[in-house]
Amino acid sequence: MNDMESVLREEQESYNELFRHRTKQLALEILKLYRSHCQTDELRIIGKQLIRSVTSVAANYRAVIRARSDAEKHSKLCIVVEEADETVFWLELLTESIIINASLLKPLMDEALEILKVMSAYKKKYKR
Repeated sequence: MNDMESVLREEQESYNELFRHRTKQLALEILKLYRSHCQTDELRIIGKQLIRSVTSVAANYRAVIRARSDAEKHSKLCIVVEEADETVFWLELLTESIIINASLLKPLMDEALEILKVMSAYKKKYKR
C-alpha cells in the first residue's frame, strides 16, 4: 500500500468512527428523551417507532463499516438512509403535534437531518 492509499484508508476509518459514534449517540439521546417523557399513549406509540428507526440507523451503519462486499455495503447504506429519513419523520410528527416541547426536539432533529444528509451523499457517491 502506498502513502496515498494509507492516508485515504485512515481518513475513511476516521469518518467511519465519527459516524458510528454519532449514530449511536443520537439513539442514546432519543432513548433518554423517551424515558423521561413517556406519559401519554401517543408518545409511547410514536416513541417506540422513533426508537426502532434511530437504533436501526446506528446498527445498520455499523454493518456498513463491516460489510464484506460493495453490494452489501450499498444495501446497508440504503437501509441507513431510509431509517434516518423515518427518524426525521417521527421527530417532525412529535414537533408538529406539540406532544413534546420543540426546544427539546430541535437538537435531535438537527443531528438526525445532518446524519440523513451525509448518509444520502455517501450512498450516492458510493454507488458511482
